[in-house]
Amino acid sequence: MADQNTTSASDAAYWAANVRIILISLVIWAVVSFGFGILLRPMLAGIAVGGTDLGFWFAQQGSILVFLALIFNYAWRMNKLDREFGVEEE
Repeated sequence: MADQNTTSASDAAYWAANVRIILISLVIWAVVSFGFGILLRPMLAGIAVGGTDLGFWFAQQGSILVFLALIFNYAWRMNKLDREFGVEEE
């Protein structure tokens, strides 16, 4: 019975860490894509990046690049978490 409780606690800790990583990634993605690309675009209009304003850059390219970075970060963090909890793939 103690082994099952230990496993349940380990599973709960694993999924809590997984959900935390997902939520942080979603918040970053929302801030960059919706916040910088739409809501804060007028404030970012005066900053030039690559021949256009920073708000337009975030809406067109920056949010995509941040999304790709988040995918690689998520994969790296999950591999690290899997190794920590002993559930890594071979």
